[in-house]
Amino acid sequence: MMRSFVYTCILLLLNCFTAFTSLHAQEFIPLWPPHKMPNSKGLALKDSIANERIYQVGTPGMYAYFPSKQENKGTAVLICPGGGYARLAYMISGVQLAKWFNTMGISAFVLNYRLPTSPDLAEPEKGPLQDAQRALRMIRARANEWSILPAKIGVQGSSAGGHLASLVATTGNDVSAVGDSLDRYSCKPDFMILVSPVIDMGMHAHKGSKENLLGKTPSPEKIAAYSTQLLVTASTPPAFVTCAFDDNVVPPVNSLLFYEALLEKKVPSTLHIFPQGKHAIALRNNPGSTDEWTKLCEMWLLEMNLLAAKPLEGK
Repeated sequence: MMRSFVYTCILLLLNCFTAFTSLHAQEFIPLWPPHKMPNSKGLALKDSIANERIYQVGTPGMYAYFPSKQENKGTAVLICPGGGYARLAYMISGVQLAKWFNTMGISAFVLNYRLPTSPDLAEPEKGPLQDAQRALRMIRARANEWSILPAKIGVQGSSAGGHLASLVATTGNDVSAVGDSLDRYSCKPDFMILVSPVIDMGMHAHKGSKENLLGKTPSPEKIAAYSTQLLVTASTPPAFVTCAFDDNVVPPVNSLLFYEALLEKKVPSTLHIFPQGKHAIALRNNPGSTDEWTKLCEMWLLEMNLLAAKPLEGK
């Protein structure tokens, strides 16, 4: 009798756990309808994942992380993981940041974007941008469903992901329209958060990111088109930019160039260059004052009115 009771309790607990994990499992949202993915040669590729890195993206999409309904501020952010345009460091510069954004009441979407090294891309340099633009359109299209305010959708990126985030915020080229209902939604973010970003594709470029994105001998015109400090205008969204003085991978002058361009165009933004941290500024356990970057970022989000309480329905 007792054994039967214990067995029944265990089954109930397992059922509850299964229901809970199913409810809270992260939703993967493919970006493109079947046979409509632009810039594709039609190759059937599979995701290649090792050591918390994605080396090949077969199905571009995004993983959705939502805050509780009670804490939701109506703000959303699309996260572009870094990895030198050769891989996606989806845990350290993706999932961990998404969970942090959730603690502030921000909905977060971790982007699995096609890498320019993919054999399926006809024009390699356009693949990441197309996926980022499409993701922003999709978030806006489903904003009401996800309790997101369409004018409070930003983008975050680290390292090469910072380049993609800054590119989608500054480029004047729409390369993601495919003739469906999402085309009518804006593919521009409303704010940027850039951590140790790659910005320049010229003399201050990160060699690996530049070669993976543009090839070994890009033309001066292509270099200029992908050096995002040259694309800033007065309508560029505000940015929070941070990096480390001792970054020996991506020269910190990248962040400075971008901030100077924002300053020149009078785009309200902020720049924090910390003494230590190298090219490893993460969510936690950074050296010295660098560990304050998340607190400073949250204060900036408050200043920019991005963490104000979401208006009640019908108000």
